Amino acid sequence: MLASALRFIRFSHTVFALPFALGSMLVAAHGLPGWRLTGLILLAMVFARTAAMTFNRIADWEMDKRNPRTEARHKLLPYRAAMAMLVISSAAFVAVTYAINALCFWLSPVALVIVFFYSLTKRFTHAAQFFLGLALSVAPVGAWLAVTGAFAFPPLVLAAAVLLWVAGFDLIYATQDHDFDKAEGLHSMVVKLGVPGALRLARVLHTAAFAGLIAFGYFAGLGTGYAVASVFICGMLLYEHRVAAQLDVAAVNRAFFLSNAIVGALFVAGVAVDVFSR
Repeated sequence: MLASALRFIRFSHTVFALPFALGSMLVAAHGLPGWRLTGLILLAMVFARTAAMTFNRIADWEMDKRNPRTEARHKLLPYRAAMAMLVISSAAFVAVTYAINALCFWLSPVALVIVFFYSLTKRFTHAAQFFLGLALSVAPVGAWLAVTGAFAFPPLVLAAAVLLWVAGFDLIYATQDHDFDKAEGLHSMVVKLGVPGALRLARVLHTAAFAGLIAFGYFAGLGTGYAVASVFICGMLLYEHRVAAQLDVAAVNRAFFLSNAIVGALFVAGVAVDVFSR
């Protein structure tokens, strides 16, 4: 049951948002903020993402049955079990934020609304990828608030970079559903622009996202380690777009997970090197 639940929410994709939360945490705390707070931030991330992905699966339950790429999802977990997981993970997220600080607790319902709202957007707007980016951009801001209890400029810059990065890679991923989305009458950016147009937009978004990551390094006072990591991040983004241009679904799937997981790992590694070498 546990293995099915983890596959149901694509737990492996936690690697996309988590590194940016950890990097933001390290910069805000000038190192590790203590094992208790670090553990609470990790728990908050896991519970928030579990709630968001479970809500997504429930919202798209009937639609996923009709999509050849997702038709097996609903077989991994019964509907009632999915509802229970949604309630438990949402409540656990709020409880963890209460243990962090008052600001995080009071903002926790706002965070849940943001991460849930994405799942509904494809029904009425072509900008669904940007709402997904917004959902993941909450992570670095939330981690910063957990450490400092106050808003600041660097995590907002990082959040903007994450939003653009996610929107870009989700556009690439969404090319797999072009025919299905068109047949279902869904508001898909890929359907609106066509696959070539969507890939061009993804390149623009990733260029802007990379500029945002560089800006975060500047405002966060990071140095050589982060600069070196940024060079490799650029390389991984170029690799992802080179693969996407081949329009091979299997290759896109491989490149999607591999390149974006490495981008996150490089980011947090670059941050860690500079923070811990001060």
